[in-house]
Amino acid sequence: MWRSVLGFIKRESIDRIVITLGILITISSVVISQVESISLIDSFWWSIVTLTTVGYGDIAPATMIGRFIAIVNMFVGIGVLAALSAALASILIERKRKEELGMSDCRFEGHVILCEWNHRAVSIVKELRMEQGAQPVQIALIAQCDRKPIDDPNLAFIHGPVSDETLKRANLTAAKNVIILGNDQLDASIRDAAVVLSTLTIETLNPNVYTIVELVDPANAITCYRAKADEVIISSELSSMLISQAALNHGISKVVSELLSLQTGHNKLYKVPLPLANAGQTFLDTFMYMKQQHQSTVVALQKGYEGEVISNPNSAHIVEANDYLIVISHEAPQTLYQAA
Repeated sequence: MWRSVLGFIKRESIDRIVITLGILITISSVVISQVESISLIDSFWWSIVTLTTVGYGDIAPATMIGRFIAIVNMFVGIGVLAALSAALASILIERKRKEELGMSDCRFEGHVILCEWNHRAVSIVKELRMEQGAQPVQIALIAQCDRKPIDDPNLAFIHGPVSDETLKRANLTAAKNVIILGNDQLDASIRDAAVVLSTLTIETLNPNVYTIVELVDPANAITCYRAKADEVIISSELSSMLISQAALNHGISKVVSELLSLQTGHNKLYKVPLPLANAGQTFLDTFMYMKQQHQSTVVALQKGYEGEVISNPNSAHIVEANDYLIVISHEAPQTLYQAA
């Protein structure tokens, strides 16, 4: 980092500006101290005040030599400070330009890496922004857009395809989740093949990151799981199932939309740790406890944070201390147990 900073300082000639300022302040301080018979500290203070054109007036030269030095300081100071201001402004402009073009590196930690940008990615970002928490979810977007698609300080744009280089720039080693979307401009088979390849690359570089993959053809799901994907979502199949269920059971689509979206409705799906008091009890007892104490409906259990999910367990099923509950609730997980 220091090498890049020093290289930028030399490239923008900032070192020459600083050296020029130092020489000018040193010479004028020594000369003014001699001709005006003031201390070196006072002359140093006067030189800086004059060069910056502040001019407090607490010290003023009385001799002709002193006034000549003051005139030189005033005119030279304006030019040197203008050059320094321009160099600093160029640093900020260059940094902003790199961010907009996706040329900067991501410094986020515990963030979400989103691969590909399309209308589904727009919805994903909106939903993540609705998530309640101490700070907004940080996102690193890897896409081949010309510029950063949205103005979001918590979204870092990395230009390019999913590769070792772009994943390194997106700080994959510190990421929590990776969402891999398909490229809508490609044929379905090629699109899924590209997603599987991206999954394999990501899991090779960081096996601990949680990968969520979108596919078109359900036949490719097994290949994606072999590439160590954690969750595979078949976009076409999911929407088709929802449409067919809406036709068979009117109103189901509205319920599903409310549960999945953070933007509409009041009740949402949350994953919360099992209350310690319920460890070793039956699922029915846990179900009744959550409903009575928290007005939450348990719809599934998960064995550990990323383990097997059991939907609608048997009422006699014994829950364990490391289990997680998937509940329908109007409260966020971080506030669910405050009253317990």
